[in-house]
Amino acid sequence: MQLLQDIQNCTLCAGRFAATQTAHAPRPVPWFQPTARILIAGQAPGARVQAHPSGRPFVDRSGDRLRVWLGVDEDTFYDQNRIAIVPMAFCFPGYDTKGSDLPPPPLCRATWHAQVMQSLPHVQLVLPVGLFAQKYHLGAKTNLTDTVAAWKTYAPRAFPLPHPSWRNTGWIKKHPWFEAELLPSLRQRVEELL
Repeated sequence: MQLLQDIQNCTLCAGRFAATQTAHAPRPVPWFQPTARILIAGQAPGARVQAHPSGRPFVDRSGDRLRVWLGVDEDTFYDQNRIAIVPMAFCFPGYDTKGSDLPPPPLCRATWHAQVMQSLPHVQLVLPVGLFAQKYHLGAKTNLTDTVAAWKTYAPRAFPLPHPSWRNTGWIKKHPWFEAELLPSLRQRVEELL
């Protein structure tokens, strides 16, 4: 697929990334095929994905947790014909001077997202992970907690999610409805589509 190749070869942010604390080169991680019925819309690949030889998204503990949330095994999760993973930026954006992830560069979204979304005509479920993706895919105007708490207004077409990072364990414990109500409904919807 030409679009995948074009994204994999993208170097638009090379200068921006070279100027970050990590001083890294672009390494886009597109993961989709036109037949996918489920879209995971994240923020951007993390540093581990950037360095991982597989070139796969979510090859860390966050991915392990996300697969549990969805109720799918690793083979199903990485079947691009069934599940597309399209972050708001296809490359790790780097760290700021405090060691925090930089936001996804808007240039990536502006350059690629319209084409990518047009290439995914069979998507029936969008899982916007994090506020950047929720603003783009759902038009969210509130904070992450309020957007995820309003999940029933988006279901069954979309389920907004917090990032599955283990840093968000406190958030999950503080909001027991997430595991008790949202996740069972999400797993059922994923099972229907797979």
